[in-house]
Amino acid sequence: MSWFESFILGLVQGLTEFLPISSSAHLRLTAAFSGWEDPGAAFTAITQIGTEAAVLIYFRKDIARIISAWFRSLVDKRMRRDQDAKMGWLVIVGSIPIGVLGVTLKDQIEGPFRNLNLTATMLVVMGLVLGFADRMAARDETGGRHRAPQQRKTLNELSVKDGLTYGVCQAMALIPGVSRSGATISGGLLMGYTREAAARYSFLLAIPAVLASGLFELKDASEGGHVSWGPTIFATIIAFFVGYAVIAWFMKFITTKSFMPFVIYRVALGLLIFALVGFGVLSPHAGESGG
Repeated sequence: MSWFESFILGLVQGLTEFLPISSSAHLRLTAAFSGWEDPGAAFTAITQIGTEAAVLIYFRKDIARIISAWFRSLVDKRMRRDQDAKMGWLVIVGSIPIGVLGVTLKDQIEGPFRNLNLTATMLVVMGLVLGFADRMAARDETGGRHRAPQQRKTLNELSVKDGLTYGVCQAMALIPGVSRSGATISGGLLMGYTREAAARYSFLLAIPAVLASGLFELKDASEGGHVSWGPTIFATIIAFFVGYAVIAWFMKFITTKSFMPFVIYRVALGLLIFALVGFGVLSPHAGESGG
């Protein structure tokens, strides 16, 4: 991997990780459209450490409060009713599905799941799901001709059942094209949470899974020696700075705006990929690595 490739891929990772458009799909597509080799699941997982570092800094006060309350709840039963302590447990519970499936489906994630036809399908299908969920949220917020506005749930109302459902949605993002934030935000909206609550929990829930995946791939890559370390670290740094800016923008955007621009983009991109593969411009395996 060249330094130029790592710069572009780090930029793509930072720009797309927190938007509901699938960062893994965009890394895969960037390689395919450019004629580069697929950066692979290991590169994706390691560069995600950079974007998760941005999450840790952006939400540092929330995270410090949650960790402190969670540890205190281990020895003080009264603390177990504290909302921050509950959030710590809910993040752990919500991380179970992706942890189990990530290990179980490791070979599929690094192989068949990276087929462009599957990526295009997930872009379109999950885009439509996000659009439906967004319309439901908008209808509740504004009401209608014969219907008063409905109060949507906040994170203070998050239950173990809902936390686990969020976790299942997050696990779907093991398939490129799904989008971690897109799947979890859609799940949250469909369960009746506000846009801000769905996005905030989505970002917090991703921390254990992404860091664990990145560190696992880091160890595996160190032993296997199949990663270009200089360019990969450079891409991770780029992803951190760009990702932080995107989080700050996105959290402001969702308080007043609809997700529909992302829905339209996802569907259009998915249909474009189908067309390019169908007309033979791109192979469904374009840019795949040989390893």
